[in-house]
Amino acid sequence: MSAQTSPAEKGLNPGLTCQESYACSGTDEAIFECDECCSLQCLRCEEELHRQERLRNHERIRLKPGHVPYCDLCKGLNGHSPGVRQRAIVRCQTCKINLCLECQKRTHSGGNKRRHPVTVYNISNLQESLEAEAMDEESKRQKMTEKVVSFLLVDENEEIQVTNEEDFIRKLDCKPDQHLKVVSIFGNTGDGKSHTLNHTFFYGREVFKTSPTQESCTVGVWAAYDPVHKVAVIDTEGLLGATVNLSQRTRLLLKVLAISDLVIYRTHADRLHNDLFKFLGDASEAYLKHFTKELKATTARCGLDVPLSTLGPAVIIFHETVHTQLLGSDHHSEVPEKLIQDRFRKLGRFPEAFSSIHYKGTRTYNPPTDFSGLRRALEQLLENNTTRSPRHPGVIFKALKALSDRFSGEIPDDQMAHSSFFPDEYFTCSSLCLSCGVGCKNSMNHGKEGVPHEAQSRCRYSHQYDNRVYTCKACYERGEEVSVVPKTSASTDSPWMGLAKYAWSGYVIECPNCGVVYRSRQYWFGNQDPVDTVVRTEIVHVWPGTDGFLKDNNNAAQRLLDGMNFMAQSVSELSLGPTKAVTSWLTDQIAPAYWRPNSQILSCNKCATSFKDNDTKHHCRACGEGFCDSCSSKTRPVPERGWGPAPVRVCDNCYEARNVQLDVTEAQGDDEGGTLIARKVGEAVQNTLGAVVTAIDIPLGLVKDAARPAYWVPDHEILHCHNCRKEFSIKLSKHHCRACGQGFCDECSHDRRAVPSRGWDHPVRVCFNCNKKPGDL
Repeated sequence: MSAQTSPAEKGLNPGLTCQESYACSGTDEAIFECDECCSLQCLRCEEELHRQERLRNHERIRLKPGHVPYCDLCKGLNGHSPGVRQRAIVRCQTCKINLCLECQKRTHSGGNKRRHPVTVYNISNLQESLEAEAMDEESKRQKMTEKVVSFLLVDENEEIQVTNEEDFIRKLDCKPDQHLKVVSIFGNTGDGKSHTLNHTFFYGREVFKTSPTQESCTVGVWAAYDPVHKVAVIDTEGLLGATVNLSQRTRLLLKVLAISDLVIYRTHADRLHNDLFKFLGDASEAYLKHFTKELKATTARCGLDVPLSTLGPAVIIFHETVHTQLLGSDHHSEVPEKLIQDRFRKLGRFPEAFSSIHYKGTRTYNPPTDFSGLRRALEQLLENNTTRSPRHPGVIFKALKALSDRFSGEIPDDQMAHSSFFPDEYFTCSSLCLSCGVGCKNSMNHGKEGVPHEAQSRCRYSHQYDNRVYTCKACYERGEEVSVVPKTSASTDSPWMGLAKYAWSGYVIECPNCGVVYRSRQYWFGNQDPVDTVVRTEIVHVWPGTDGFLKDNNNAAQRLLDGMNFMAQSVSELSLGPTKAVTSWLTDQIAPAYWRPNSQILSCNKCATSFKDNDTKHHCRACGEGFCDSCSSKTRPVPERGWGPAPVRVCDNCYEARNVQLDVTEAQGDDEGGTLIARKVGEAVQNTLGAVVTAIDIPLGLVKDAARPAYWVPDHEILHCHNCRKEFSIKLSKHHCRACGQGFCDECSHDRRAVPSRGWDHPVRVCFNCNKKPGDL
């Protein structure tokens, strides 16, 4: 760096002598300043010193007229901004260091050092030196911002316009590991927000578009990188200007505010309007209520090294007036920030989310506007990292993306007549309970995280939705809350026996811990309501798109059709019609244990007449053997078999021996289930078999809709497979998943699983997606 000194350069700073005395005696005039050597150096000393290998790369500057060196001690620690070095006013000849006023007082005001000789620098040259330095610095900064351009970050529909983190960094034109802060601006349309950013950060260059027309020049959210202050600058759309998607555009402003470290609220009004205080107050409330939780979740979910602060940004109210005085200028004892807090309090708004609120005003008697005060205030706040620290641009993008994913979706403007700038409807789930109409209290899109709908108030019962759920009372008294579901049959019953029991004894309530706790028609009369005996009830909300309530005791008809369809296919190869085969098979499934199976009855047990295909076989209710109609035409009560006092069919032999009591063992009685099983058979055979015969005689398609459970999607609404999207045709049959009720092709629903929550305790058809779900369906 050294060079020969021209004669003209000598004598520029006659009061500054070499402070090294390395190659001279310390009397030569100083020509260079080496910051790393912390000394002024003459030409000879500079050359000799920096020939050494370890000193060769030191940065030196050539002194200019009136040069005053920096203080060697303070390094910006004496109440000055961090990293800002102060100019020295004296040099201690004994200590050989330069000292500013504060450092001289701190180190040389007492003891022996007070007597050290000092050289006073020419203070009159200091101002000239500082001004020249400031001009050089300003020129460098301006050059750094010459290539800065802005880009659309989020459009007016809340859609992020950068594809990913790398695209965001590329458009910002900054390094991925660069730590930076975010500065955004808000205000009414036409108040000069873009103009303010251009002059505050980019020396008047039109980085953000401005326009003299009536139309708003900023639509959506635009961003640019300021390499001087190392901040991402964000320009927003003006308030009171948008007429389309107003609610979504307003919500977008709060997302920008949430990722900002410093917010400028720009107002050109001669007096501060209430809208300013309402906007900031409502923004603070919405931030605390909806955004702090999401920012914490984003920090944990993304594993960010820099935590996203749950305390909001600092706010600067930049107030430009023309005809009125600035806030607090008429009473010098009043602090503007105190007056602003009073205004918030009077309007019932409390900006607790913001880390601080500052007021910066400027009165423009003659244009242009002076932005220097705003710039200094911004620089001071940006250097404060106490509340919000700089972070990588990738962290900023992740925070914006997380908020956009969570708080998105259309908001009808005609439903948003609110007094608040940021009503809860902008950020909470829009689903309403179908029964009581109350809204869900959770954040938008909470379903993506598996969080169910919730409401703050209790629901009311609706017959339309039957929104009453049961819990087992016995389990509740033991400290457990176990939901129970009224269904067709118990899990321990076979499918056909359960169907027969349902036909006779009604629906069943079964607890996983206590077993069957209730049957709706267990007794001939006097059956109590389950609410009064075995279950507790709770009225719950009905949310759109949910499966409703698993109280499905109405699948008996479909269970019958499923079994009938299976049986009809099983006997389809026989020459006779399926009716008799189905009837015989079904009778065997629900017959008492002492009845001889139909398949073993080949001839009448009395007259030995062989049964033909279409002949009807009759069982004697007393002995259980098979007879023809003529040999079993008589009736008498058979109470010992559990058939009660009513006369039932018996064979001739048993009729004649009616005065002889049958010997029915206790074990056999237990196997048959006592009188209860007999009752089931009595009516179940009559009702259930009648339904089977009717159903087989009628094509399946005509009765399928009548038998369809309530949660199944109707056949006429199913046009294609819910999974593979294949279109249904005559060759491609529709199948319902017993768990979700959607329509699938056979290939996508060939799995079999029990669905106890829907009343299917035995393996039934389920779709590919439901089969993948863990646990019980």
